[in-house]
Amino acid sequence: MKLHIFNPEHDIALAANQECFTAPHAGRRLRTDLGFIPAFWASEGDMVLVDDVEAAIEARRHLRKFGNDVVFVTAADLKDFTLDDVKSFQVEPWGWDRTIKEQLLRANKGLEPFMPSDDALATIREMSNRRFAAEHLLPVLREIAESKTVGESHYCTTMEEVLQVLKRNGRSVLKSPWSSSGRGVRYVETTVLDAHLEGWAANVVKRQGGIMVEPLYSKVYDFGLEFVSNSDGSIDFKGLSLFATRGGAYVGNILATEADKREILSRYADIALVDNICERIRAVLSLHFKGIYVGAFGIDMMAVACESADGFLLHPCVELNLRRTMGHLALSLTPTIAEPQRIMSISYADKYRMRIHDTTNNLLNTSLIAH
Repeated sequence: MKLHIFNPEHDIALAANQECFTAPHAGRRLRTDLGFIPAFWASEGDMVLVDDVEAAIEARRHLRKFGNDVVFVTAADLKDFTLDDVKSFQVEPWGWDRTIKEQLLRANKGLEPFMPSDDALATIREMSNRRFAAEHLLPVLREIAESKTVGESHYCTTMEEVLQVLKRNGRSVLKSPWSSSGRGVRYVETTVLDAHLEGWAANVVKRQGGIMVEPLYSKVYDFGLEFVSNSDGSIDFKGLSLFATRGGAYVGNILATEADKREILSRYADIALVDNICERIRAVLSLHFKGIYVGAFGIDMMAVACESADGFLLHPCVELNLRRTMGHLALSLTPTIAEPQRIMSISYADKYRMRIHDTTNNLLNTSLIAH
């Protein structure tokens, strides 16, 4: 049996690094509205922690053809939960941080043996810093085929360093070491920072110890590789994620068989190269994760426009998400060969909603593909 928790404020909680942290309203609302989504990857009979059981059941009802039957519980329900008769139990949040651990401990102290130690959480936080992937993963992935790949990222600890890298890069992207999608990212079109951007960057350096500076590439297509790190240190590749963003924020995923996704991706990337990079990721990260991190994670990549014959270069590590991702959610909703391809979207009007749309046309013709 597992206890699943959707805590989408995880990335912001990593930056705060506090046991008692109140997420911004948007993060709290996302958790409240979509707290039911672990039902799509959970096993039969697992528990899913939500704010409101009745609301979760109602939201789940609209997507009842997907996922398994789970037990929705609140923090109050957990207080009365005993593990005496449970032979095997696991706690699986969207992502591990000090805040979610403290929230669970306040609900039930008996959950402590099933959660990472404080030392492990500190290491997970450091590996979640964008600096880790920039220094330990991106360079070794580019070694596989430097002429077919692109990507560099510099961790700067002073504003002087930032300005030096900007001058060298030209058009650039500034990224907070810890931040959620769309937040903590700023685009710089020139080699000079205006007063507002300089103040923002200086504040990031002060609060987080540094800031990432990367060239601004001509992105053509977003995709990711999704994995699970096991307790024995091995890493399993779970599948491709073909997704879209708007303004840096997640919009939706293609739901298709792995064969269909590979065919779509082949228009933008060398599939054999992607496969080789996948194997290198498994080998490299298993050395870092063993004994520390058990759970889902993903690596975002992108096809970049270039002047070469085929027109594209591969950026093999835009970001390491050391947590579950929307790509994992999409994989749990993969249609069979006999079923239509679909699109999963997350949107906000008066509340956050998850929708799954059947497609009548080939996905290659949808706006999710044609960026």
